[in-house]
Amino acid sequence: MKISITDAESLGAGALERLGYAPAEAHTIVDHLLDCELRGLVYSGLARVLSIADRLETRPRGSQRAEVVRDSSVVATIDAHDEVGYLAAPLAAELVREKALAHGLAAVAVRDIWYTGMLSYYAEPLADAGLVVIATSNASPWVAVAGGGERLVGTNPVCIAVPTTDRPIVWDIGTSAITHADTVLAARDGRPLPPGVAFDADGAPTTDPVAALAGALAPWGGHRGSGLAMAVQLLGMHAGSSALPPELSGFGMSIVAMRSDLFADAGHLEREATAFADTVRASRPLDPSSPVRLPFDRSRALRNERRARGSIDVGDAVLDAIRALGP
Repeated sequence: MKISITDAESLGAGALERLGYAPAEAHTIVDHLLDCELRGLVYSGLARVLSIADRLETRPRGSQRAEVVRDSSVVATIDAHDEVGYLAAPLAAELVREKALAHGLAAVAVRDIWYTGMLSYYAEPLADAGLVVIATSNASPWVAVAGGGERLVGTNPVCIAVPTTDRPIVWDIGTSAITHADTVLAARDGRPLPPGVAFDADGAPTTDPVAALAGALAPWGGHRGSGLAMAVQLLGMHAGSSALPPELSGFGMSIVAMRSDLFADAGHLEREATAFADTVRASRPLDPSSPVRLPFDRSRALRNERRARGSIDVGDAVLDAIRALGP
């Protein structure tokens, strides 16, 4: 169903307020979800309201809010106290921005969060501010490692963002063959998964999303992706998570930011990164109908197109379920 961006924002924020979030909190969460919708990442879009509702039903929100528990000129630790990442991670992004711009580099870790969302949502504005960003987050063990069928690592996204003279270059991936969010959405929609992305509880390949959620998702990229997932799992522990965080709880996220003139003259990185980006986009494609792109080019173009159009397409089942959360 086509819905205006304004109506989608009102619908999502209203549902989150009914779940107990303050109006400002609800709009903070929805802004993130709508950015995903605009970029074509529907599995992390408005459907996530339903997943938040499911999680709060099994584990209600506590009274404590995210707070800085360690702080220095260039480092901080945030204890989120079981807060959803959409609310705790922006605090980390703002802290790392202030510290890195003032001192050249900074690192902020967040512990005890869940649903960090798309790391690029936090990294892109930091790169716009002239910072090189490396962000990671571990998660509940929903994913097997290469050669195994047991859940041992999270979907474990990693993001790197670099400023240019124009728009940042942003690389943001999950390290599983399919995201947990997309698997949950497939189960809601009653559609099968692609072959080769998941195992059932017995370790047999499956395209049934319900069986996959009871089993394990496959790692992305074979041993390379599996190794990257394990590295992010370890970085999550460094941020304060346990080795195997509980279901939708206790994730560890970190953001490292460096001013673009930290190692070279001011403007050098931006100029060279821009020249590199231009060269990549102008390079000869294997398929003349498919120009060579940089990471984030496609989703940025989609976002611009949908903002200009003023609307997004959301599945009827998702919209009906959000409306059904109650008046």
